[in-house]
Amino acid sequence: MSPTAQQPQMNLVQTPDYRESYANSVQVRVSVWDFQLVFGLAASDSPEQITIRNQNAIFLSPQQAKALWNMLGQNLAQYEHAFGTLNLEPQSHGFPSGPIN
Repeated sequence: MSPTAQQPQMNLVQTPDYRESYANSVQVRVSVWDFQLVFGLAASDSPEQITIRNQNAIFLSPQQAKALWNMLGQNLAQYEHAFGTLNLEPQSHGFPSGPIN
């Protein structure tokens, strides 16, 4: 019987160029080698037109994409347990117009 391997201590450090962003749009692009997540801001320029301004692209290996999928699933389940079920809005061709408070 082999001894249980001890997990290494993990230190999270933010680099000098670390930034946080907000995105209300994400596009997923897939290749044989990786997954690409493109984050952006979607805004309604008029009732007939939506513009998505892409800000960042993150490339993940398939293994990291699956780990992210698992973590998001676990965290969404915890969120819904604490705050109630999240319902996705119906798909529509435009964003509502008018001010949002």
